[in-house]
Parts: sequence; C-alpha cells; structure tokens
Amino acid sequence: MDLPFDGAISSFFETEAPQPIRDAIRRGERGDILSPTYPHSDRLARKPYEGDLRALQIELVKLQAWVRESGARVVLVFEGRDGAGKGGTIKRFRANLNPRGARVVALAKPTEKEAGEWYFQRYARQLPTASELVFYDRSWYNRGVVEEVFDFCTPTQRKHFFQQVNPFEEMLVDEGIHLFKFWLNVGRAEQLRRLMARERDPLKQWKLSWIDVEGLKRWDAYTQAIAETLTASHTETAPWTIVRSDDKRRARLAAIRTVLHGIDYARKDVKAIGKIDNSICGGPDVWDA
Repeated sequence: MDLPFDGAISSFFETEAPQPIRDAIRRGERGDILSPTYPHSDRLARKPYEGDLRALQIELVKLQAWVRESGARVVLVFEGRDGAGKGGTIKRFRANLNPRGARVVALAKPTEKEAGEWYFQRYARQLPTASELVFYDRSWYNRGVVEEVFDFCTPTQRKHFFQQVNPFEEMLVDEGIHLFKFWLNVGRAEQLRRLMARERDPLKQWKLSWIDVEGLKRWDAYTQAIAETLTASHTETAPWTIVRSDDKRRARLAAIRTVLHGIDYARKDVKAIGKIDNSICGGPDVWDA
C-alpha cells in the first residue's frame, strides 16, 4: 500500500523520534496510555464511556432546543496539536444535533483576498447568528501557534495578534455570545502513534498534510508557542479549558460536560451530566508539555 508523503511519518518514527518515544510506542498495547504523567493508566472502558456519552448527548439535544428557542449564540473553539482529537470530539458533540443549527468551521489557507484583510475578519464572518452553535476546528489561534512555528507570520504580526485577541473575545462575550475555548493536550508518543495509524488507514489518510509531517520535527517549537499563547490569552472573560486527550474517550466526555455545566438551559439534568474529571480537564495548570 502506498503511504502518503512516501511514508514520512513512519520514517520519522524509525529514524528521528526520541528513543523514549519509540520505546513507549513499541511497548504499548491497544488501549494503553503512553504518557507516564497522564493521571489514568488505562483508557476508559467502552461500556461506561458509551453510557455516559449517550446521557450527555441527550443533554446536548436539550441544549440545542434551548439555543433555538432562546435565540442564543454559542461558539466552541477547538485547538490542539495534530492528532489531539479535535475532529473526533466535535463529531461526538454534533452526533445527534440538527446540523442546520450546529455548524463546523474549518477554514483552509487564506486566499489572496483574505490575506489582505484584518486578520480576524474571515473568522468573524463565520460567527453564529441567533439560535446557532458554531464549532471552530482550529481558529484565529493559528497565528499564535502554527503560523509562528512555520514562519507564516512575522513577529510583528504575531505581537499585533496578541494585542487584539483578548479585546476581540471580550467583545464576543459582551455581545452575549457563549464562548468556550478548548485546548486538547496530547502527549508526544500518543500523537505519533495516532499519526502513524492515520498513515496506514486508507480511510483516514486524507486527514494528513505536509504540516502534520513537518510538525513532528518541531515539537519543542510547538511547545514554546503553545505556552506563550495560553499565557497571553487565558483571561477571566474568555478562559481556556485544557483537556488532556491521551484518552480520547475521557477527553470527549470532559469537553461536553464543560459546555453543559457552563450554560443554564431548559430542562437541564445536572445529575445526568455528571462531574468533570479535574485531573485531565481544567485551566492552563493542567497543560502538560
């Protein structure tokens, strides 16, 4: 089978990945947690996961009904390294929602026209109207991290971004938009394991890009850029929720619970929502480099 990018991800594993990362992947079995600092040793079992997920998805349907009836606007921003689980988490949020009122925004590289606009402009065009939830699968925070790591922006442009991002988000909240910002935090070994699995899976190879391949070599640069971004943009008005996503199941449940606990919607069942696992979900202090 032909591998995308001539098998560059597997090649990175064999020849460039740090030895402890290679050892962790080789020793790890299906369902094992590879990060030694993750607070759970095994992945959440399927049966309790599916039971909790169903209960949460029922609450999400209630939430969307309230959004539709009240005219509320909800923005959910998902950021994280490649393979952190952004798309999968969004998929579980939207699985039983009416797609007409729960839209995903995943913008491609800016066009020539967009490159000449105010940086936030193309993202602002995608903000929700009344009665709508919008999921940003990557967002304006590209400038804080990806563009910095790959030199797609100048230091001056990035500095200007950090000067504007907090006022921008304060305006969204002041406008009445419910804003949630999630950073999915995946360990290095788990990220590489997931990307190698994508490389071998014909149904998932489309998810890979040159950025994914090159990004593996720039782990430390990403780490620095993420730390700077979280420090500069974690505010009382628009805080970050960090979700450690080495276990995708726990991460999905934690993210959904955060939103459901964060909005007072009609017919809310707090008991059905359950408690957030604070060992993997919280503020920037939960982030693990």
